[in-house]
Amino acid sequence: MATNRRKPEWLKIQLPMGALSVEVMNTIRDNRLNTICTSGRCPNQGECWGCGTATFMIGGNICTRACRFCNVTTGHPAPLDPAEPEHVAQSVKALKLKHVVITSVDRDDVDDLGASHWVKVIEAIKRENPDTTMETLIPDFQGREELVARVIDARPEVISHNLETVRRLSDRVRSRAKYDTSLRVLAQVARSGITAKSGIMLGLGETRDEILQTMDDLLAVGCRVMTIGQYLQPTARNIPVEEYVHPDTFKEYAAIGLSKGFAFVESGPLVRSSYHAERHVIRPAQTK
Repeated sequence: MATNRRKPEWLKIQLPMGALSVEVMNTIRDNRLNTICTSGRCPNQGECWGCGTATFMIGGNICTRACRFCNVTTGHPAPLDPAEPEHVAQSVKALKLKHVVITSVDRDDVDDLGASHWVKVIEAIKRENPDTTMETLIPDFQGREELVARVIDARPEVISHNLETVRRLSDRVRSRAKYDTSLRVLAQVARSGITAKSGIMLGLGETRDEILQTMDDLLAVGCRVMTIGQYLQPTARNIPVEEYVHPDTFKEYAAIGLSKGFAFVESGPLVRSSYHAERHVIRPAQTK
């Protein structure tokens, strides 16, 4: 197992900088919010915050699952904060965001797995920010269609749910989530007419053929947008990196994905789920 691979030059990460970055940090702190930018140690934190954008993580900062790739703390979460929807909505307004991404920890401890809380957040953002488009990066809700439908009915412009890796590695890398369950969630989103989006990480031991098959699996259920990024081991407790994939290979996968029929493919070593997310709102003229 590769536990001490040296990072190549192309994986240098920008630190947050500039007045806009400070403004985002202060707004997040003042409204007692969580972001995947910090909890997930996102390598694009500097770039995104420097442009005045962020991905908000709702439902607290403790997850009920223990995926081996993820740096978010696992444990017993506190009760959902009823003030969080308004805090998020007001933060989006204060930052004058044109597009916002919302994600969450898994809340398997709650009867509806957090679905009603998701709806409240979406509705609050829409109420306070009617011109802001939105992507929701949702959990699998244990594959319960009635819970996925609640988020769909709230009508964000994009609903994303990540496969994270190829089928063969899914059980090893993820906690309770299943590859086929995730595909069913994405299929339900696509059938609704909302843009369905998903992403995977490379460097976990997957093969080229498995990556191409994953693309085909996503397209088969109607997924229109795909992100492909390099897995970076956040701590020694997480699953190790097997390979650092060269940027040219990421470019090749982007070209292949587009040729297969995706509307957008964001593919690069530092690409994460919300990278350039504002580009992924597919307008009616783009649905051909």
